[in-house]
Amino acid sequence: MAAAEVGDDVLDHDPTMRRLEERVADLLGAAAALWTPSGSMANLIALMSHLSRGDAFLAPAGAHVLDNELGTAGWLAGGMPRPLEHDGGPGKISPDAVRRAAGTPGPYYALRTTLLCLENTHNAAGGTVTAPEEQVAVAAAARAAGLRVHLDGARIWHAAVALGVPPGALTVGTDTVQVCLSKGLGAPVGSLVAGTAEFVEDARRLRKMLGGGVRQGGVLAAAGLVALERIDRLAEDHERARVLASGLRERGWQVTPPQTNIVLVAVADLEGTLRRFTAARVAAAPMAGKVRLTTHADLGDADIAAALERIGAADGGLRTGAGAASGHRAPGRPAGR
Repeated sequence: MAAAEVGDDVLDHDPTMRRLEERVADLLGAAAALWTPSGSMANLIALMSHLSRGDAFLAPAGAHVLDNELGTAGWLAGGMPRPLEHDGGPGKISPDAVRRAAGTPGPYYALRTTLLCLENTHNAAGGTVTAPEEQVAVAAAARAAGLRVHLDGARIWHAAVALGVPPGALTVGTDTVQVCLSKGLGAPVGSLVAGTAEFVEDARRLRKMLGGGVRQGGVLAAAGLVALERIDRLAEDHERARVLASGLRERGWQVTPPQTNIVLVAVADLEGTLRRFTAARVAAAPMAGKVRLTTHADLGDADIAAALERIGAADGGLRTGAGAASGHRAPGRPAGR
């Protein structure tokens, strides 16, 4: 990062930032991409571009744009959210659900449904993956109903690795896509939003409007370029998540088998269990009424074993002895990974 070639990205484009944006656009099969400080800003830029006041947009229930971005979709983008139940599986909606929700144009005083927001992987559903053919069918239904399609692909790299397909296979049928470099890829900061060249030109203005322009952005973009070299190692995180989930089930915990690197644990007392995890120095967070654990690049096999030792049996107290004193890190959600 310190050795990055830099310019002024606000004025005439930073050269390292340009390389990162071109690289991400190529990976996603898009014409162009724009760096933003956060995924929430990237999503908001897309929604501000797609929505007008009086518009409604559809999204799977529990989507990040609905529950984790402080209502900016309605507050700043001017769109009324309409959550759709997961009738196609955890984190997934069916083409029929999109067609029904899109409806037909009503009188002038009715909301106009103009946009569908998808999420792959779906964070709140436990990092569940939508396959290319499933997404293409849903996107096609949206487009047939006259809707544009935005993909929150913050964890698209996880989905691509889990499915064994290139990231661009998961953007077919979408108008815009947001991707994050600071999840499992490990960059300290940065997301991108991609689409047509005309969209990115407009998005650059919106980013400035939201205060997201940076000067010597190459310092940050350099970390993003390194992050993109780490996509394949996400398979290690997925395997460690499966080991963690299996170990928890053996100890009596109710765990949904993970598809990627997010492990959700169903518990009767969420707040009490989170306090118990904290006491045992296992970093966790609430998600969709469950305990959320994540595996990431800072963890090795020994850390998974240490976490299982500290957590112990579901019907017993958490371990705070030798395992907790070992110095191992434990799965959790640092940096939102």
